[in-house]
Amino acid sequence: MNFGEYLTAISAVKMLAPEEERQLWRKCKSGDMKARQKLIESYQPLVCREAMPWRRHPEIMDAVQEGTVGLIEAVETFNPERGVAFSLYGMHRIRGRILDFIRREGGADIACLEALMTEDGGTVNLKESLADSSSLTVPEQVEDAVFSERLHNALDRLPGKEKAVLEGMYLGASDAREMADDLSISLAHVYRLRDKGIKRVRGMLARFKSNW
Repeated sequence: MNFGEYLTAISAVKMLAPEEERQLWRKCKSGDMKARQKLIESYQPLVCREAMPWRRHPEIMDAVQEGTVGLIEAVETFNPERGVAFSLYGMHRIRGRILDFIRREGGADIACLEALMTEDGGTVNLKESLADSSSLTVPEQVEDAVFSERLHNALDRLPGKEKAVLEGMYLGASDAREMADDLSISLAHVYRLRDKGIKRVRGMLARFKSNW
């Protein structure tokens, strides 16, 4: 199966009704393997969503498989009694699996991202965008791993669309027009979301400014 066929299959997956979902979780946690499988199949769109920024990666279907492993792990460890939506709980494990795979394959490093085109035709690097213009540039001696950890944590705290735009444009190598199509918003809105996201992340990382 290629990624296009995978998207077609995912589009046929129907969202669970609230009562059906509750019953499936009760059965799953009681050891019902059919209920477990139904939950995994029904939540496969979460894997698709997290894989979308990497859709041009030559090993995208392997990344999808890794995301599915993360989904299975999330289903097995999720506690429905805690009142947290599974989509929020599972998203982090799925994303972590996919990002770990992409890093192992050398596809991307959030701390050493490629430059990309901006709205006015110039280029911008994520580190440069996040650094306050009134502060010093990132010191060469700061380890990429430290910045990467801080940045991952900050990105996870962004509102949904801002996070999707930053991850898509800076991690998934999507351009602004593709993000606009993916999110069904205008091109101008994509740039506004990008700029807002950068400002939010910059604020979250302000206390680490002395390390830049």
